[in-house]
Amino acid sequence: MIRPARRRMLPCVLFLLALLCTSPLRADVVQVAVAANFTAPMQKIAAEFERDTGHRASLSIGSTGKFFAQVANGAPFDVFLAADVETPARLEQDSYAVSGSRFTYAFGRLALWSAKKDKVDSQGEVLKKGEFRHLALPNPKFSPYGAAAIGIMQQLGVEATLQAKFVLAENVSQVYQFAASGNAEVAFIALSQIWKDGKLATKGSAWVIPPEMHAALRQDAVLLNHGRNNPAASALLGYMKGDKARSIIKSYGYDL
Repeated sequence: MIRPARRRMLPCVLFLLALLCTSPLRADVVQVAVAANFTAPMQKIAAEFERDTGHRASLSIGSTGKFFAQVANGAPFDVFLAADVETPARLEQDSYAVSGSRFTYAFGRLALWSAKKDKVDSQGEVLKKGEFRHLALPNPKFSPYGAAAIGIMQQLGVEATLQAKFVLAENVSQVYQFAASGNAEVAFIALSQIWKDGKLATKGSAWVIPPEMHAALRQDAVLLNHGRNNPAASALLGYMKGDKARSIIKSYGYDL
C-alpha cells in the first residue's frame, strides 16, 4: 500500500523521469567559424539547433581567408562554415580538419545593392553608367564573393573604369555596413543579406545577379580537429543536413 505522502510525490517523480527521457543528458557548446555571407541563416539555424538538441552553437563571423590563418595558428574552433570549397579542402589536406567530414551546405548568390530606392536597376546597367562615387565589395584576396564580383565586372568590361571607385572591405558584412550607411552608393553583397522568402527584405534597390555570370559559390563545411571529440560539433554538422536547416538556407536565397 502506497502511503499518502508518497502518493503525492509519485507524479513529480514520473514528471522528472519523463523530462530526463526527452532532454539531452548532456548539453555541449560548439564553437563555429562562419563565413560572413552566411550570418543571417546561421543565426536562425543556431537558435533552432539549440531548441531541438539542447546544444549551443557559439558563432564567430568573419572572412574565409582570415579564418584559415586563425585555424592554422591554433584558434579553438570546432566547425568551419566557409564561403568556398578550397579553404576547407586545404585544412583537411594540411591535417587541421577531420578527413572525410567535409560537405557542401549551400551555393551562394551575389547581388548588387544600393540603399537608395532607384539607384540599381534590375540588369546591372548602373555599373556601365558609373554614376556613383564609391563601389564597395569584399576584398577578393580573402573573399570568394569579392573574387566573383571582380569576375562579373570583367565580363561587363567595366573593371578598369570602376577600379578607382572601389572600397574594399574585409568581408560582406562590412560591405553591407558601407552601403547601408551611405558611405558607398553601390555594393556587391551576398544575396542572403537582403533577401528573405523570395523577395527583397530591406529598403533600396538591387540586381540579383544570375548565377551563370560567375563561378559557382559553392560553400563547404568541415569538422575541425578541435571539435573531433565534441558531441555538439558532430550534432551541428548532422543538423545542417536536415530538412529544417535546409529550408532556412533556401529561404535566404541560397541554392542547394
